[in-house]
Amino acid sequence: MKEQFNDSLANLVDKLKAWLNTIVESVPNFILAILVMVLAYFLANYVGKLVGRITNRQIHKKSISTIVTKIVTVIIMVIGLFIALGILNLSKALTSLLAGAGVIGLVVGFALQDTLSNTVSGIIISFRDKIRIGNWVETNGFSGEILDVNLKNFVLKEADNNIVLIPNKAILENPLKNYSLTDKIRVTVACGVGYESDLEQVKFLTTQTISETFEDPKSPEEVEFYYTEFGDSSINFICRFWTKGIKAKDKLEATSIAILAIKKAFDKENINIPFPIRTLEFNNRLQLQKEEGNG
Repeated sequence: MKEQFNDSLANLVDKLKAWLNTIVESVPNFILAILVMVLAYFLANYVGKLVGRITNRQIHKKSISTIVTKIVTVIIMVIGLFIALGILNLSKALTSLLAGAGVIGLVVGFALQDTLSNTVSGIIISFRDKIRIGNWVETNGFSGEILDVNLKNFVLKEADNNIVLIPNKAILENPLKNYSLTDKIRVTVACGVGYESDLEQVKFLTTQTISETFEDPKSPEEVEFYYTEFGDSSINFICRFWTKGIKAKDKLEATSIAILAIKKAFDKENINIPFPIRTLEFNNRLQLQKEEGNG
């Protein structure tokens, strides 16, 4: 029994010594592999930034340079990993890794269909000239400024400062309105005047006020004015005009300025903008007739 224990202990010591020798012999390769990975990391960052600057000069689109930078960084890091595995004499592991990459790729492809779809969609969106970071857009029920287009999400910042993450796939599958593609927006202001008003005077005063308030249009003829209906307590109209702006906020500001200007002009000319009126009629004739009949 004692001899068996001594033999087992000797075998364990021999194995530990062999492992220790292997580790000691592998220390230089291990250190070299770490240096390769560190070098690959810094090289990936440097080359990625360099490629990003070159892309910015040629394409002038930040989203594209961001995606290209990430792809170049990943490629260099993967090359560094393969070199490090080769230095550690893990060629079999490297071969197995490459052989299994195809099978793993199929499994991952089925499991991450949505993720891969968003990745491809992000690359496609980044190369679209009419979608740029900083544009004000409306899509999928949200509107805001484009902060980022990455390999997963389309990032918007709404007017209330909330951040919205929309999957890239949804951006390609749904309509997108880009307010920043033109430097002018059309504003529509609705109002109503009393039935006693001079309608010709109302039209002239409204178009004149709008043309004097905004730089564009430069003349009253460029302002569109239409009476729309005989309302319950007013004759209603809309006034449409163009003004400079690239965001939804610009449209709100122009609408507010137009309403203030029209109200001031109407007050000066004593033109009434009536509020809704409801007339209540108290008719007791039937009750009186009933009382007279009883009498």
